[in-house]
Amino acid sequence: QEGTRVPSEREQNTSPVTSDILHKKLLKSEQENWNDISPTYKAITKRIKEKLEELHNMYTLHSGSPRMRFGENVYFEENGYIYLTKAGDVDEGNADILFSTEDLGFSDAFIQRIRISPDQRYMAISLKSENSEEATCIIMKLGNSPVVEKVIPSVFSFEWAADDVLYYTTQKNLKCQNVFMTTFTYQKYTKLVYTEQDARFFVDIYCTKDRRFLTINSNSKTTSEVWLVDCRHPFESPTLVQARTTGVIYHIEHRKDQLYILTTYGEPAEYKAILIASSGMENWQLVYALEKKTKLVDFEMFSDDCIMFLKNAGHLYLNVISFVSHSVQSIKLPTWACEFELESHPEHTSSTCYFQLSSPVHPPKHFAYSFKENNLIEQAVQEVPIITNCHTTRLLAKSKDETLVPITVFHNKNSKELHRRPLLVHVYGAYGIDLNMSFKEEKLMLIDEGWILAYCHVRGGGEQGLGWHRDGCQHNKLKGLHDLRACITLLHELGLSQPKHTALAAASAGGVLAGALCNTDPELIRAMVLQAPFVDVLNTMMKTHLPLTTEEQEEWGNPLEDEKCLKYIKSYCPLQNIKPQCYPSVFITAYENDERVPLTGILQYVQKLRKAALDHASRTSKKGNWLPNIILDVQANGSHCDSSWEHSLNE
Repeated sequence: QEGTRVPSEREQNTSPVTSDILHKKLLKSEQENWNDISPTYKAITKRIKEKLEELHNMYTLHSGSPRMRFGENVYFEENGYIYLTKAGDVDEGNADILFSTEDLGFSDAFIQRIRISPDQRYMAISLKSENSEEATCIIMKLGNSPVVEKVIPSVFSFEWAADDVLYYTTQKNLKCQNVFMTTFTYQKYTKLVYTEQDARFFVDIYCTKDRRFLTINSNSKTTSEVWLVDCRHPFESPTLVQARTTGVIYHIEHRKDQLYILTTYGEPAEYKAILIASSGMENWQLVYALEKKTKLVDFEMFSDDCIMFLKNAGHLYLNVISFVSHSVQSIKLPTWACEFELESHPEHTSSTCYFQLSSPVHPPKHFAYSFKENNLIEQAVQEVPIITNCHTTRLLAKSKDETLVPITVFHNKNSKELHRRPLLVHVYGAYGIDLNMSFKEEKLMLIDEGWILAYCHVRGGGEQGLGWHRDGCQHNKLKGLHDLRACITLLHELGLSQPKHTALAAASAGGVLAGALCNTDPELIRAMVLQAPFVDVLNTMMKTHLPLTTEEQEEWGNPLEDEKCLKYIKSYCPLQNIKPQCYPSVFITAYENDERVPLTGILQYVQKLRKAALDHASRTSKKGNWLPNIILDVQANGSHCDSSWEHSLNE
């Protein structure tokens, strides 16, 4: 099919057998191409691998996983083992082993989620292998010698409603629509508690911080509905908090017999904290509203306070709301910090909130906030070398419509002549999800080697709140492209590298904006690196049999029913807009069994891109003409952009 038009009736009826043969043929030729090319990179691969292993051993291995505290007991996970130790026990070498992935024959799986029952007699664990999107839930009966009580396949989320009552959701074809309850003592039985009928909605469960309610959350990309299970009466039917209202998202917390809600209800449509005194949205009482262009990253409820983790113009803040003094305290976190992660701490009566801060080039550091002292404590849990040679800068680029777009830049403090340095630009800009800025060994290695790293927080992502996402989805998708262009242009104008030393990196839906920029402004970059990129938006959104197409319509629109939307997607879709011109070099990693981004679209994209680059070169046979390298590495295993340390090291 030519990518420049909607396929005719005849072409659409190409038999599945024919397209399957074509797919296999394309895949085989790409694999052969990769096998021919990859030996060229052998020496550099070896050098990079050694350097990354050295950094991994220095930082990540010793960073320690989050601790879960229950009274005197502390549970933690390391390298596929789950341990139990006593609070205050300095030597964790004495910890008891409760569980090992290897002993149960799950050696290739990693532990995704751990939930301990309120009386600590049971432990539920989800295990996920790299080659599958679905996890297996294992329930262990704890005691002197822990034993497997039950194994439940294809589980997404789970929580204990009571000592021996577990609620869980099942996942099928990337969808979660059923909630089950299962019991472990006396009459052991399992029953279906809730079913979601709307394919755009995804069901998840979690407990309120005080464990008084278990919440069943049904969310689409724009709307939500919550049902409550009273943990004191776990067998009673769930009760509805507020029927779904298009465009209103809400989440529930509970303290001291009152429900608190985080919701987008009311103007502006950003998150607000509300106290529910009586039912009906019109009776909700506002407790706190976010400032403009602020992103709510996380929210934690304690018995007398609530903590909000916020992001504003790239900086991270803690806002502490006291329910006793009705005051709000705002604390700015260290400038280098780009990501938080709450450490799980089931006791809501605690007077301290534990969390980790990190950045792409700063390994996670442990911090605690004390309500009593009202201060931030930096915890020296482990002696890892502190990164001191890296400079963090935050910039604002003016986009086509004058909107200011944040950029976070990292570079080596000792680097001279920054305009000659190589620059790696990162972009995502979809689903209201922030650009991933957690610690990665390879980013630190690049800084050491004199690279500049830039993270462009374009519209479509969530960095400046929900409005930032709305401004870059559906019929606003091109705004994200304008933002990216403005960011790269500003970096070059400020003397941070130049086009011939600039590379662009994106994964998954970030491939839409990266691929679009590659078509509209190929002269801005010299190379592009994509991981499992979404480059065939039009054809994918026309195929309703694919698992995510229906729920994704809230992000991309529905080209099947809306002619205007079809034309709009066609105007930016990377596959549809390839033309003979001088392209940058492109390296793509894709996964053979990717359920989220079909491999067919990537194979077609690579073939078409190569042809366009060749056509251009043959038309303009100037002296010193440059032919880009367009390389595709198809991984036989691994699922969508989700990999273990070993797997990402090989990549």
